[in-house]
Amino acid sequence: MNTQEFEFDVVTVQPKASKINLNRSHSQYFTEELGNQIVLEMVSIPKGSFMMGSSESELEAYDSEKPQHQVTVKPFFMGKYPVTQAQWQAIAALDPVELTLNPEPARYKGTDRPVEKVSWYEAVEFCWRLSRLTGRIYRLPSEAEWEYACRAGTNSRFHFGRRLPKNLVNCYGSLSMQGYEKGTTPVGIFGVANAFGLYDMHGNVYEWCADCWHDNYEGAPSDGSAWLSEDEEGEDRVIRGGFWLSYPRHCRSAFRDSCEPDLRSSTVGFRVVCEI
Repeated sequence: MNTQEFEFDVVTVQPKASKINLNRSHSQYFTEELGNQIVLEMVSIPKGSFMMGSSESELEAYDSEKPQHQVTVKPFFMGKYPVTQAQWQAIAALDPVELTLNPEPARYKGTDRPVEKVSWYEAVEFCWRLSRLTGRIYRLPSEAEWEYACRAGTNSRFHFGRRLPKNLVNCYGSLSMQGYEKGTTPVGIFGVANAFGLYDMHGNVYEWCADCWHDNYEGAPSDGSAWLSEDEEGEDRVIRGGFWLSYPRHCRSAFRDSCEPDLRSSTVGFRVVCEI
């Protein structure tokens, strides 16, 4: 794969202040051609270690986010944005691997809006078709990979810092959303990314992860792999990131929730990972 460098804006919010700092950063990415001038941009995520979950001192944390534990993650590539409806339609037009895909499942229509109302199984089918098209291994992120990518080197509630700037995300009470119909927004519309170059990691749509749901992190793997069950068929799957009507507490980097794998909801989409 031939990577290119791109620049982007990163926002941080100073603790106990409303001052917002804006900095330019850069990262590596590559693109996949999906046909009809539709492309998928994949951002390089470096290897590293981080503390996954929430500490005992985090007042907003849930028990499911504990115990906090160290995880070491291998390098990978991750979608710059959640999968869009245009990207979904391009892959849905390809021959099935196991499942047929509805080309227009989303409730909130728009080619550059995230696709939603797709089940976990359908998201996996998307990855299989994309892998067959490109000759690379595409899949859903593990929960650890998702949180590591979201944090992008931070250990605060959000990759912005301890506060969520409501004019830069799509969640409950977003200032920029007042006067508009509640729902998803075009990916990257706020123009700011985290330090890895990923957009929309807080709010807009929940994102499917590969992992089965576990009530807490007792016994969780430390190598960044997906945490599966012996009999995983039908098991609830992890969702991350919050959605367009989530309270900020539910958009935190450490927040986790679950859905039945056959659920189709206008609150849940996904983004993909490419293995190196």
